[in-house]
Amino acid sequence: MVSEVLQVIREMVGTGMTMVIVTHELGFAREAADRIVFMAGGTIAVEAPPEAFFANTTDKRLVSFLSKIL
Repeated sequence: MVSEVLQVIREMVGTGMTMVIVTHELGFAREAADRIVFMAGGTIAVEAPPEAFFANTTDKRLVSFLSKIL
C-alpha cells in the first residue's frame, strides 16, 4: 500500500501541485521534494533543498537522525 501512495504523490508532483507531506520515507523525500524541513522540539531546525539537506547539514540533531534512518 505504501508504494501505491508514493506513486500517486509522484504523479501529483509531476503536475506542479504544491504539497506539504510529512514522512519518514527520506529516499522518497529526496526524490520528490524541492525543499525538506527537519523539525526538532516543535521548531524548524533545518530547511533546505534535498541536495543540501542530505549532504551539507551541520545540525547535530539532523546528523544523528540521518545516521539512524539512512
